[in-house]
Parts: sequence; structure tokens; C-alpha cells
Amino acid sequence: MNPAVDVTPNTDGLPGLAALSKIVGALLTFGLVAAVAGVVVSAIAWAIGSSSSNPHIAGRGKTGVLIAGVAAMLIGAANTLVTFFANAGAAIR
Repeated sequence: MNPAVDVTPNTDGLPGLAALSKIVGALLTFGLVAAVAGVVVSAIAWAIGSSSSNPHIAGRGKTGVLIAGVAAMLIGAANTLVTFFANAGAAIR
């Protein structure tokens, strides 16, 4: 019979883990700022395309607003998503 392997994540296994956590937090902030910029630029393109009767640019603007919104939602939910899947994986026996 093989012994069971039971390894769990810990916060003191590597030096610099606190610094890495701060870097990832800063990346989350950067991503949200970029998503806001994406919404603004896409909304401007959407408005210009609509007012100039250019459906291609208006469509690209709409798509950009949607993509930037979904990106912001995923960035905001990143911690919850990773925790959910980590817990789901840990529950598999």
C-alpha cells in the first residue's frame, strides 16, 4: 500500500512570498485601470462610429466596451475564482 500524499499550501514556505503577493495586488490594480481605459476608449470609438454612420467602428466600440467590462469582472473575481477552483480540486479524492 502506498502512503497518502498530503501537501497543502502555506504562507511561510518561501522567502519573498509577501513581496510577491504585493506585486500581484499591484498587477490587479493595473489591470483594472487598463480595463477602465479600455471602456473609455471603446465608448469614444462607439460614439464616433455612431455619430458618423460608420457601423464598423461603432461595432468595434461596442465589442471593446463588452470585452473591457468582462476583463474587469474577471480581474475583480480573480481571488474568488482561484479559491473556488483550489477548494474544488482539494475536494477530489
